[in-house]
Amino acid sequence: MIVSVRNASRRSLLAAGASGIGAALAGCTGSGSSAGPTVGILEDRSGNFQLNGTSKWQATRLAIEEINEDGGILGEEVQIEDPDPQSDNERYQELTEQMILEHEVDALWAGYSSATREAIRPIINDYDQLYFYTTQYEGGVCDDTIFPVGATARQQLGAVTPYMAEEYGEDIYIIAADYNFGQLSGDWVNVIAQENDYNIVGEEYIPLNETDFSSVINRIQSEDPDFIMSMLVGANHENFYDQRDANDMLIPIGTSTTMAQGHEHIRYEPDALTDVYAGVSYMEELGDERGEGFVDAFYERWPDANYLNQEAQNNYFSVYMWRDAVEEAGTFDQEEVISVLEEGMDIAAPSGDIELDGATHHMTHKMRVAHADENHDISFDGEQFIEPTFLREEVEGGEGCDLREESKQTQYEPGDVYDV
Repeated sequence: MIVSVRNASRRSLLAAGASGIGAALAGCTGSGSSAGPTVGILEDRSGNFQLNGTSKWQATRLAIEEINEDGGILGEEVQIEDPDPQSDNERYQELTEQMILEHEVDALWAGYSSATREAIRPIINDYDQLYFYTTQYEGGVCDDTIFPVGATARQQLGAVTPYMAEEYGEDIYIIAADYNFGQLSGDWVNVIAQENDYNIVGEEYIPLNETDFSSVINRIQSEDPDFIMSMLVGANHENFYDQRDANDMLIPIGTSTTMAQGHEHIRYEPDALTDVYAGVSYMEELGDERGEGFVDAFYERWPDANYLNQEAQNNYFSVYMWRDAVEEAGTFDQEEVISVLEEGMDIAAPSGDIELDGATHHMTHKMRVAHADENHDISFDGEQFIEPTFLREEVEGGEGCDLREESKQTQYEPGDVYDV
């Protein structure tokens, strides 16, 4: 049997790590045991991000269960390990090590926030773990074994910001969460504004624990922008929309976070989400472009589910993408599976036909602009395919990130390429 250098290193690290975490793990086995192949699902079902994470967990389980009902992968039933990380990054770190060292998972789906991804990425790197990060995110991660398959800020904001400027005008007020996702998303709005000669008239970054937006709303109203670009996240920040309604602030909002994740258009009474426009790759209201009844299957399996969000669809198609790569490789060996994924793949996802870019581990997504009207009914416009051009064509002086040619474990930021 041929053992790759990466997997030889992985096995030695697993052995050392397993001995280091004590006798409690002695004798534990992963996919090499009679238990069969194993996947780890670490998605928040409680805490600040449970509203988004629960749907991700449900869709991942649905995909694995469907695959098992269809005969499994390479004739084997896939096992699931899925403790609740509880929106706690320290717990995420502990569970990630457990998934790798104790359960030796063949693939891992984990985390809603970018802060979570960055908390566990050093562990993923240490053990060369195949990891699918499925949340729409700020972009830029170029990392050997990580596949960030959600739409990037460049893709989502690149769809909705020009749309808003054409509809409403070119003066923009930015509000975003005060951590790496929000800050880098704000940078991307600045980049798009520079490219199109739009005007940024205000810019604020809000702590994740903030619930009172009265002063923010006052400052926005005093600047009177043509539209707001909002990259707020989490349960605390949702208060902004009710407070916007209470203050009769009718300024339209473009976003990469609202509606497609936390389904605020369903949970909140009109007019809180009136004239909110989201750059999205998927929402439940789109159904299934394949005609295979994804939404119906989801609610048949999870009849009490709140919403089938954008990230859940990403979890779902990426499980099938992993299955296809394993079957093409003829093995669960992570190095071999990654090699197949890096050849690139065409994916029939519920959102439509999309493509994995093997060089960057990112997706070409079919993007739309979703609009909530005064009744919170959703319509879609501006459909377009947007490629992961930032990583593929812009970083490294235009040479791009090509993980097939060079090993990397980094994250590029807009400031690496643009003056922001």
